[in-house]
Amino acid sequence: MKIIKNIPVKGIHNKPIITDLFYQEKNQPKPVVIFCHGYKGYKDWGAWNLIAEKFARNDLFFVKFNFSHNGGTLEQPIDFPDLEAFGHNNFTKELDDIESVINWLLENGNYKNEIDPKNIILIGHSRGGGIVTIKANEDDRVTKVISWAGISDFGLRFPDKNRLKHWRKEGVAYITNARTNQQMPHYYQFYTNFKENEKRLHIKSAVHNLKIPYLIIHGTNDETVSPKEAKNLHRWNTNNKLILIENGNHSFDSVQPYKSNQLPEALKKVAETSIDFIKNGL
Repeated sequence: MKIIKNIPVKGIHNKPIITDLFYQEKNQPKPVVIFCHGYKGYKDWGAWNLIAEKFARNDLFFVKFNFSHNGGTLEQPIDFPDLEAFGHNNFTKELDDIESVINWLLENGNYKNEIDPKNIILIGHSRGGGIVTIKANEDDRVTKVISWAGISDFGLRFPDKNRLKHWRKEGVAYITNARTNQQMPHYYQFYTNFKENEKRLHIKSAVHNLKIPYLIIHGTNDETVSPKEAKNLHRWNTNNKLILIENGNHSFDSVQPYKSNQLPEALKKVAETSIDFIKNGL
C-alpha cells in the first residue's frame, strides 16, 4: 500500500491544506474518496488512519486532509498549535478547501493513472457531513456523498440572542477543548460569514437538490448530534439511504488517541457499509 502523508496542498486562503493519500499502486484508475473531518477534528484523529487503510485495501484512492484553518500546521498537523487560524475558520473556507483538494488531485499528473476523475466520492464526519453535502450539491464532479454522524442545520450551532450580542461586543468567544485544555477562539466573523452566506449554507436545500446517490450513517447513541438530524436528512431527499448503527456514539467508538490496530466494531460497520455503497450504489 502506498501511503503519502502531510502533503501541503495550496489553497486560496494563505494556509496549506495538509493532505494524506492512501492507495494501492496498480496503475489502474480507482474511485477517489475524499474524507473531511469535523469540528475540532483533524485528519489523524482517532482511527482515521485505519479507516484510510481499509478503504485503500478495497481498491479505493483515499484522501484525507486538515482544513486549512483547523488549527493544525505542517510541522504539527495533530491537535491545535495555531489557535489564531482556528479562530478565523468558517464554513465557506472549508468549502473552498474541498474544491482546492479536488482541483489539485485532478491537475496533479503524479496520480493520473491511479484515480478515476469521473468517480469522486465525498465523506464527511459531524460538521464535515454538512460541508460535504453542500459541496456535493455545488460541484458536479462529485458522484456520491456520504454523511457520518452529520449535522442537518448549521444555524442550530449558534448561541441565543443574548450570547450573540455579547460575542459581537467582545469580538471573540472561547470554547474549552476538554482533551487538550486549550481555550479555542471563535472570532465573530464565523457568525457573520454564516449570515452573509446563509442561503448557500442551508443544508436542507442542498439535500433537497441533490441528484446523486447519498448515504447517511448515524449512531443511535450519538451524544453530540441527535439521530433526529439524520432522520431529517433522510426525509428531505428520496434518493438516499439511512443506516442507523445500533448503540453507536458520535465517533462510532473511536477515541483520541486510538491505540488498537483494529477498528472498533461500530466504525468497522460504518466503513464496510460505505465501501459497499461506493461500489454498488444504494
